[in-house]
Amino acid sequence: AARGHHGGDGHCPQGGEGLTGVSPPGLSPVSPIHVYTQREVYGTVGSRVTLSCSFWSSEWISEDISITWHFQAEGSRDSISIFHYAKGQPYIDDVGSFKERMEWVGNPRRKDGSIVIHSLEPTDNGTFTCDVKNPP
Repeated sequence: AARGHHGGDGHCPQGGEGLTGVSPPGLSPVSPIHVYTQREVYGTVGSRVTLSCSFWSSEWISEDISITWHFQAEGSRDSISIFHYAKGQPYIDDVGSFKERMEWVGNPRRKDGSIVIHSLEPTDNGTFTCDVKNPP
């Protein structure tokens, strides 16, 4: 069975809660985005699996929201970008073995950045990370 961890505690690319209130005068404080994923996802080789990613922000979700999925193969030091959502469009990256097998099922307006991986292979084992940015 192929096993995919995906990003446990999510990322707060905007600096996290600790920064709130220490901005110089005149700048609005940074608000974090909370990103939620399942810690472990199991799938059978040949089947498909949904990697769910939901997020929450106290700020309005802007038109410039971007979502990036990275994959780090088990035993590898490097992570590759496998999927990117930006300017209202999903883009499947042209690298790695996922490009023919990936489906975007998210909807940023519903604070959902989920993807589906079809035809699971043993080499899909690894860590998947969902990164969400909500400029500014």
